[in-house]
Amino acid sequence: MPVKGCMFDFSGTLFHLESPQDWLRAVLTEAGTDTAEDEIHHWAQRLREVGAVPGGPAPRQVDPALEQLWRERDLDAVRHRKAFTGLLHAAGLPWPHLADALYERHMTAPAWQPYPDTAEVLRTLHGAGIPIAVVSNIGWDLRPVFRAHGLDRFVEAYVLSFEHGVQKPDPELFRTALTLLGLDGADTAMVGDDRVADAGAAAVGAAVHFVDALPVSSRPGALLRLLPDLR
Repeated sequence: MPVKGCMFDFSGTLFHLESPQDWLRAVLTEAGTDTAEDEIHHWAQRLREVGAVPGGPAPRQVDPALEQLWRERDLDAVRHRKAFTGLLHAAGLPWPHLADALYERHMTAPAWQPYPDTAEVLRTLHGAGIPIAVVSNIGWDLRPVFRAHGLDRFVEAYVLSFEHGVQKPDPELFRTALTLLGLDGADTAMVGDDRVADAGAAAVGAAVHFVDALPVSSRPGALLRLLPDLR
């Protein structure tokens, strides 16, 4: 059956956050903190280990005081900020006063890069009359990121967990996207990188396709390879 609409995840699917080193370096530079590259590398690795990098690996172990907050982080903006700034403090950075600045940085367009084939795939689908919804577990408004990169014109709907109080894989978030697109689940496809969260789209009848959340330079054509299945 031909696909009449597509849903896409955001982080790790259409965009990827800058490297932890670049993220940390940008904030240190803005703060006027002169830091050696080996120290930046060390602390960037530490941030990854504790799960403090948004869009990066999940924490290996979460402090009991943060466990519930971590599970519910994408339900609203307040919990999202508290969860990640809590992990940033837990990392033991020698610049604890920069936790809020690091959090703020990850919500800016310069911190995010689209994958090399993101624009082509969205443009092709849009040109073929296939409406697109971005369905994301997130605690902040990602629309400015799409606008800054010139991709907003290809997206008909944004369904963001913090705006609806529902997290993937709950099928309710996907149903909301289908309602906004005016489509049935069986007429749509979902593309994501999370084998649990994004797989929730199967519950509404959508075909689910996965890509890997690799760095931008390491994943040049994964979305393009899926294109025949998305139109």
